[in-house]
Amino acid sequence: MSNIIEITDFMAPELDVYARLSEAQLLNRHEPHKGLFIAESPKVIARALDAGCIPVSLLLETKHIHGQAKDIIARCGNIPVYTAAFKVLTQLTGFKLTRGALCAMHRPPLPTVEDICANAHRIAVLENVMNPTNVGAIFRSAAALDMDAVLLTPACSNPLYRRAIRVSMGTVFQIPWTFLGDEYLKYPQTDIQRLHNMGFKTAAMALSADSVPIDDEALLSEDKLAIILGTEGDGLEHSTIADCDYTIRIPMSHGVDSLNVAAASAVAFWQLGSLNRQKP
Repeated sequence: MSNIIEITDFMAPELDVYARLSEAQLLNRHEPHKGLFIAESPKVIARALDAGCIPVSLLLETKHIHGQAKDIIARCGNIPVYTAAFKVLTQLTGFKLTRGALCAMHRPPLPTVEDICANAHRIAVLENVMNPTNVGAIFRSAAALDMDAVLLTPACSNPLYRRAIRVSMGTVFQIPWTFLGDEYLKYPQTDIQRLHNMGFKTAAMALSADSVPIDDEALLSEDKLAIILGTEGDGLEHSTIADCDYTIRIPMSHGVDSLNVAAASAVAFWQLGSLNRQKP
């Protein structure tokens, strides 16, 4: 294969995307259409390809060319495939590669909020969740536990950051998502009204005197429900809670008052997901 290129120069500019560009540089806020992201491991790369993402180059352990990355290479066409031994790649990237494969890809254009919510009945809304590990974990739970879409406020960590993709196991490519408002502008509180205008009841997850447990029958009976989760520590904005139809909580024991936002999302999605809504 003529597109297989063995790495001999660590400073080759073609490798900047893997070794030297920050997440902010990959995002390319000034020219978003030129933005890139990194998918890691053959399974995650395959999910990105299934979603229509366009590859730019691959970085592999040499032994994987005819091994577990063989099918990925074939699917990616005639793009450059950079290879090196495991020890060399670890030195280049600065960390142990997950199953020895990375793929640089173009960032796909984001759909509109209305497009991804058109046929949705259960959506997750993340407000200012800035930890990429939490974002990735929430996406994995949303995909597994029957959420139809995920919306994020502009201050959230981008779901296509490398760590978020890795933690999500590639489910960021399987569940529809987009940013509320303009990703690069302040989150407009009017987006709660925007959800109402699309027929959604809104449920803010927050510790409040007037909150109801997530197994409240009225919640399950709602045809269209948006579950809104806030960042660690600060939680949701007071104005967001005030604008929502419900304030909800997970019943706790042993004096514990709350869960990590990723864990809380899994519990809420399991209880309130579309499959449970359909049960008699």
